[in-house]
Amino acid sequence: MIGGVHLTSQYLPVIALLVLAVLFAAISFVVSRLLAPRSPNDRKQAPYECGIIPAEEDPNERFPVRFYLVAMIFIVFDIEIIFFYPWALSHRSLGLFGLVAVVIFALAVFESFIYLIGKGALEWGPNKQVKPKDSVVSLTRNTSNTIRRVGVRKVGQEGRDLPNQSVENKEVSS
Repeated sequence: MIGGVHLTSQYLPVIALLVLAVLFAAISFVVSRLLAPRSPNDRKQAPYECGIIPAEEDPNERFPVRFYLVAMIFIVFDIEIIFFYPWALSHRSLGLFGLVAVVIFALAVFESFIYLIGKGALEWGPNKQVKPKDSVVSLTRNTSNTIRRVGVRKVGQEGRDLPNQSVENKEVSS
């Protein structure tokens, strides 16, 4: 007894909260088990691991690098949030200097994220085929020879179509 208060009475609300939380979780599992419809099939019974359907391959085979890359990106943003927390607690005492420092830090992290997106770090599709540079862009390419003109009409001064001058579905020569 300290100051007329039993030590157990201080912990009683915490213990009651823990007991209620465990009871709620247990009751939720039991009710779900009793009321949920059972419709097992092969697809539901198949193992599913991190987006990869396991095959008859060696279980010790290496993961694709993209999983590690996503984990590292998550850690970077997690650390950013960890640095934001102390600033949020003391932003009034830090003033404008603290705000500028946090904005610069956030912009640096955001810029690195934009760089990763630009490099295709979050692309989950099939691997891109590398094309030779000369086949990517022609030196003579411009809008007049790459855009097909559809429904373009030659109109005279009075707003009427000129005879036999329709260029519909033809490329406009420059």
